[in-house]
Amino acid sequence: MIPSRRNRTQPRDHGREMYKWRHQIKNFFARIKEFRAMATRYDKTGGSFAAAISLVAGVVAAT
Repeated sequence: MIPSRRNRTQPRDHGREMYKWRHQIKNFFARIKEFRAMATRYDKTGGSFAAAISLVAGVVAAT
């Protein structure tokens, strides 16, 4: 769950660790989508698409 705003009169509880992981995963997919082939899914087979994701993930992780 996303944390509530600071000015809320009754703040809701949220899982801080779960939110951190969610944020990291969301940012990772945003970085992957910067590569045009990933965003438009040009690959014809599932195997080549999976290989492209692995390649892009390696490039993203290295930066």
